[in-house]
Amino acid sequence: MCGIAGWVDYERDLTEERATALAMTRTMAFRGPDDEGLWIEPHVALGHRRLAVIDIEGGTQPMSHGPVTLVYSGEAYNFRELRRELESHGHRFRTRSDTEVVLQAYLRWGADLVDRLNGMYAFALWDQRTEELLLIRDRMGIKPLYYAPTPHGVLFGSEPKAILANPMFTPRISDDDLLELLTMVKTPGHAIFDGMHEVEPGHVVRVSRDGVTDRRYWALTAREHPDDIPTTVRRVRELLEDIVERQLISDVPLCTLLSGGLDSSALTALADRALGTGTVRSFAVDFTDEGGGFVPDAMRDTADAPYVHEVAKHVGSHHTDVVLSSDELSSPQVNETVMRARDLPSIGDMDTSLYLLFAEIRRHSTVALSGESADEVFGGYRWFHDPEAIAAETFPWMLGMSAGQELLDGDLNRRTDAYLADRYREALDQVPRLPGETGHERRMREICYLHLTRMVRFLLDRKDRMSMAVGLEVRVPFCDHRLVEYVFNTPWSHKTYDGREKSLLRGAVADVLPESVVQRRKSPYPATQNPSYERTVRDRLSGILADPNAPVRPYLTENAAREALRRPLGRASLQQDRAAMERIIALNDWLTAYRPQHI
Repeated sequence: MCGIAGWVDYERDLTEERATALAMTRTMAFRGPDDEGLWIEPHVALGHRRLAVIDIEGGTQPMSHGPVTLVYSGEAYNFRELRRELESHGHRFRTRSDTEVVLQAYLRWGADLVDRLNGMYAFALWDQRTEELLLIRDRMGIKPLYYAPTPHGVLFGSEPKAILANPMFTPRISDDDLLELLTMVKTPGHAIFDGMHEVEPGHVVRVSRDGVTDRRYWALTAREHPDDIPTTVRRVRELLEDIVERQLISDVPLCTLLSGGLDSSALTALADRALGTGTVRSFAVDFTDEGGGFVPDAMRDTADAPYVHEVAKHVGSHHTDVVLSSDELSSPQVNETVMRARDLPSIGDMDTSLYLLFAEIRRHSTVALSGESADEVFGGYRWFHDPEAIAAETFPWMLGMSAGQELLDGDLNRRTDAYLADRYREALDQVPRLPGETGHERRMREICYLHLTRMVRFLLDRKDRMSMAVGLEVRVPFCDHRLVEYVFNTPWSHKTYDGREKSLLRGAVADVLPESVVQRRKSPYPATQNPSYERTVRDRLSGILADPNAPVRPYLTENAAREALRRPLGRASLQQDRAAMERIIALNDWLTAYRPQHI
């Protein structure tokens, strides 16, 4: 895993811009703490920061072979098969790295190499023969890649900060950019800053003297599902075993993230079986408490810890609990680091706890397997099974995330609602459908598509930034495109055949897990219930209200904010006032730090 950055300019001599190109590259230092490389020709500069995972000695970048130079971030999990195929065609390799396999695959198949890759990746490839740059991103958008066209070329990087480091780019936001910030919907291609874009998942962006073109090479499609339920369950298990085995390839220490839920527990158990050693490492997050222990709330019925420990014992993993205090979660330094890592407003302790968890894991492991996206793939969230959410003419998850809207300006709320409505209609227009598909099955295909193309990308982006901020590579087996394609086309009646959420996953892995975990209801990523954390949040909001120059003030309804501060402190406000306050604080911090021009 790595960070990449670069610059193409067909009119400028970039050999005279080494300092700027190097500054762009060094914004990626946390993504790649092990090595740095910069390759410059008159019209192109390619920068790379490396996190060494496969072929520690041989995989340095930028990597060139003849007329082609590559900077690459991610992993191609099928690189061994591709290498054997390329060798059968006469290709010879100097390294053991997957990077060289991708490079030589391009020399063999050109841009069509994307159809052969299995993995998570974002890379830039310069072909001197045509003086063209290709920017390529994996099918599900696991690895990020941004670009900003210029009058005579393009700037690009793994994160916006690489582009922001070039003086040619000025940070500005439009009304739509601001509204995007206030949602939990990832609009394809939208990069927040005006003039900047994301390479969309499953796309190839080509930069030439004629300009920038964009081609989609993969998308979810609708296909008939011929398998009965037992066959489907069996196929899901076969895919998971193959995926986990592929994603365990590493030349550095590897672990799993374990929450005690079905998804992470399944990966931990399957990883242990694939390793065959009984010594898989696992890590879980927990929080110190001053209020008498876990209290069920609207989102979480049970605490994670008992299930985590039961799975660790059942599997025999070498397990570690990472216990975080309120002081750590509310640390100004940590919050600043998290915001800078995301280049976006944070989502409070949901971000800081993830960052702190990853920072501790990085002391022991360089690679971690995560259960992220299983809920989107298999239909795990509660709103998948809520008739009101299913029938709502909006993104289903937004029904539970409107807490605290009253703290924002009324006109801003109305514009946000209209913006979401437009994005929702756009997303629905893209849903692939089977001829004659009607009723509940048709609607559930829509719901699944919305999650796999709008919500999961928000979560993958968050996980990438928090992990790479400490140089930890997080792999997401449930995002393997073969599994996603197969389950997406499975009828909803199959996905809920036992009357529960995630029926197919439960059926596929029940034999490797404790029965308590198999039967546990979905519980989302944990949030601290420590009252001292909420006190700190309230103090931060009070400080903003006392500051007439706070940049978030124009977007606030101050009377509502002051009323929220007067309400009693307590856990009942966890999903309401506290979430709203964190939202305001994060936006204020981001506006203060980035100072974008509002156009």
